[in-house]
Amino acid sequence: MRGLGVIILAAGQGKRMRSATPKVLHLLGGKPLLWHVLGACAALEPHRTLVVVGHGVERIREAFPAMEAGAWVLQREQLGTGHAARCAADALGDFTGDVLILNGDVPLLSRRSLSEMVAAHRSANRELTLAVATLADPTGYGRILRGTDGNIVGVVEERDAGEAERAVREINVGLYLASSDFLRAALAALDNRNHQGEYYLPDIAGFAAGRQAGIGSVTIDDPREFRGVNNREELAWMEKALQQDINRRWMDRGVTLKDPDSTYIDAEATIGEDTVIGPNSHLLGRTVVGAGCRIDGSAYLTNVRLADEVHLRFSVVLDDCDIEEGVSVGPFAHLRPGTVLKRNVHIGNFVEVKNSSVGEATKASHLSYIGDAELGRESNIGAGTITCNYDGFTKSRTTIGDRVQVGSNTQLVAPVVVGDDAYIGAGSTITKDVPAGALALSRAPQRHIEDWVTGYRARKSK
Repeated sequence: MRGLGVIILAAGQGKRMRSATPKVLHLLGGKPLLWHVLGACAALEPHRTLVVVGHGVERIREAFPAMEAGAWVLQREQLGTGHAARCAADALGDFTGDVLILNGDVPLLSRRSLSEMVAAHRSANRELTLAVATLADPTGYGRILRGTDGNIVGVVEERDAGEAERAVREINVGLYLASSDFLRAALAALDNRNHQGEYYLPDIAGFAAGRQAGIGSVTIDDPREFRGVNNREELAWMEKALQQDINRRWMDRGVTLKDPDSTYIDAEATIGEDTVIGPNSHLLGRTVVGAGCRIDGSAYLTNVRLADEVHLRFSVVLDDCDIEEGVSVGPFAHLRPGTVLKRNVHIGNFVEVKNSSVGEATKASHLSYIGDAELGRESNIGAGTITCNYDGFTKSRTTIGDRVQVGSNTQLVAPVVVGDDAYIGAGSTITKDVPAGALALSRAPQRHIEDWVTGYRARKSK
């Protein structure tokens, strides 16, 4: 089987983005634009993938640490797409087979279209295949030029086109598949005699026609697939298009989205059947939601793992935490990184949990902070409880056993251990370990001053 190489052109600065961030690193569905393109190409199982980079090269490399060092090709001078492809072709060395060339800012390009292009190219035994499309308004695209026999004779960029050529509605998508031998010869023959003074990659079509090489085309019907991102408006449009696709896919798989237009699901998030998600919810990063969950709405989840039958009440924020079956969280709760909630835990309104494990069936229903703590099973944390975990220099842990009852307005000053079946009286400040089964109290004795209010009011009224 013939080898397949991939060249992704990602060296442009993207000036219209008006950003210090390289264009291909702008996020779409929570992942860089280039990530989407690499994923589509990976489905072809290429023997070699090269990415041509220029502006922001170090940041781009850092964003893809799994890529081999040899996958990056530096285009030191921005001399056009043809020059960029030539840099990559040199890096391919003695590779033989077919070479796919595409841009790094076309994140909606489908794996199916790429596979169909490879199949058509090889079945016709061509030297060059171009992806084309026909648009009602072809403004901004290079036009496909065909001879009287219908064969492609070249591509002309819009800025170099005459009036008749601009009237052509068949456009060059910017996706090429060429045999390696032909590609090297075509790139070597490019010149920069054009309005931009650049080496145009599309000129390889004219080179192929001139030497009567086998040249053909495949049509891409959905214009979203070849649409690039050049400014923030286009990025926003593409985000909406991607979200529509993602949301439709999850609804097809048995997930209920009460308001798809306000539901944001990142590309790597997953959701189980019969889960219901309310409006204005965000499932970001590698969030995993199990089956039969309920997310009431205004939820913000980042890299969260929810087991089955979890209920997230209105307006919760969860970040990098693990939630087991049957847990209820919220409303207005905040679970920070390192939080683990075991089966049937209840975390209620205005409760914050951070870097803590909460045991099965334990409850913290109101207005509490649990940080750097280990809680056992079937315990109850009263309203206003705080684990005081930071002394200004170090963070210490609090350990609470099974079936512990912590009264309201309690401060647990870490490091401290509360044994199984202990009770802590409301309003206590606990600074020492509490034995199992004990009642801990640290209250000042209550006293009364009779008739104090009458005298106080009399003094103030003078």
